[in-house]
Amino acid sequence: MKIKAAIVLRFQSLCKERGIRYNQLANLSGVTPSTVYSMMDESRKDLSVITVKKLCDGLGLSISEFFDDEIFLHLEQELE
Repeated sequence: MKIKAAIVLRFQSLCKERGIRYNQLANLSGVTPSTVYSMMDESRKDLSVITVKKLCDGLGLSISEFFDDEIFLHLEQELE
C-alpha cells in the first residue's frame, strides 16, 4: 500500500470509529468539504501535509498519534 492510500484509510477508520461524516470532519478542521472529498478520491495522487495536519487538529490528534498506526509500518516504495 502507498502512503496516500494508507492516510485515506486511516482517516476513514477514524471517522467511522468516531461516527463522524466527511462534512463534519471538514467543519471541525476548518477546511472545505470538497477538500476532504477530494482527498478521499483514489484517482488523486497527491495530498497536502498541511491538510493532513488540519484534519488531525480537527480530530484532536497530533501528527505523531495519527501516524502511530500499524497501517504505516509496511508501505510500498513510492519510486516508480
